[in-house]
Amino acid sequence: MRAVVRRDGKLVCDVIEERDPGPGQVRVKTLACGICGSDLHALHHLDHMVEMGRRSGATGGMDPKKDIVFGHEFCAEVLEGGPGANRFKAGTRVVSMPVNMGPEGFDAVGYSNKYPGGFAERMILTEGLLLEVPNGLSTDHAALTEPMAVGAHAVAAAALDKNSVSLVLGCGPVGLAVIAALKVRGHGPIIAADFSPRRRAAAEAMGADVVVDPAQTGPHTKWSEFGVPATLDAMRVALFGGQTYGRPVVFECVGSPGVLQSVIEGCPPKAQIIVAGVCMEADRIEPSLAINKQLDLRFVLGYQPDEFAQTLADIADGKINVEPLITAKVGLDGVAQAFSDLGNPETNVKILVEPGR
Repeated sequence: MRAVVRRDGKLVCDVIEERDPGPGQVRVKTLACGICGSDLHALHHLDHMVEMGRRSGATGGMDPKKDIVFGHEFCAEVLEGGPGANRFKAGTRVVSMPVNMGPEGFDAVGYSNKYPGGFAERMILTEGLLLEVPNGLSTDHAALTEPMAVGAHAVAAAALDKNSVSLVLGCGPVGLAVIAALKVRGHGPIIAADFSPRRRAAAEAMGADVVVDPAQTGPHTKWSEFGVPATLDAMRVALFGGQTYGRPVVFECVGSPGVLQSVIEGCPPKAQIIVAGVCMEADRIEPSLAINKQLDLRFVLGYQPDEFAQTLADIADGKINVEPLITAKVGLDGVAQAFSDLGNPETNVKILVEPGR
């Protein structure tokens, strides 16, 4: 079958050997698959990602020197089941958490030497993790279940009060997913900040109440407008005056060196910082500032199965509109160029790969 293969730090369109589904597995045809920011990083820095996983205590994993087919944000069509896998009829459209539990153990779909991801014409998935796409939901929108579930998990991890003010820093796919999750759960107001005009427009479309260009206005200048004491002195005055307010929460969705330190410096006292942006470099913070301000830092990754399923339901029910994220579609021959195009935030937000295109 045809697939886009990461080989020697480059993407090449090639014909690869196809696996057969094992017990409890299903062969599917890839209909659409999003390109994730982690794919962009992994193209050139996969060795570092694997090393970080090893240092985190992960066992097994992939060999970055061998071929890998990316793609973990997908919607697919069931073709056939392996031994004991007969729950879904051929032709059923499905989504799944990108995890494969086969005879050879655990693998991450899209980051595996054994199981190709969604940048291939066909995949092998675990039947027990498949969710049928509800009638009427488009394939393109269903494919965004996975990235939107990342935002749902970040919001679920936050200590949000009923009247909390949230600041989302970075309006790429992760930040937009956070905005959507905040909105669908009834949290607000939501302040969103990004240097890119296109991404700020997408943040508004996803439900942000206030959108800030950090080049013109500091994102932390808006707290007091919503009744949140922005400094230690203002907090003391509020406390002694009996003022109550929701806990401020900052979602750091940029993942670049220096951003976390700038959040620590700029955010209000007693704020919670949810770190959803993946910074792959060594970074530096000043803990004494966080101590003085009594900040709460929480790092999040991925999502839980129930969050994934609920996200699919929210998209299908029209509670989350993912259309503003989709800016282009390509076939397998266009994947390499799409990776390059995504380096410019003014060009695209989310590009979908359609192997049959």
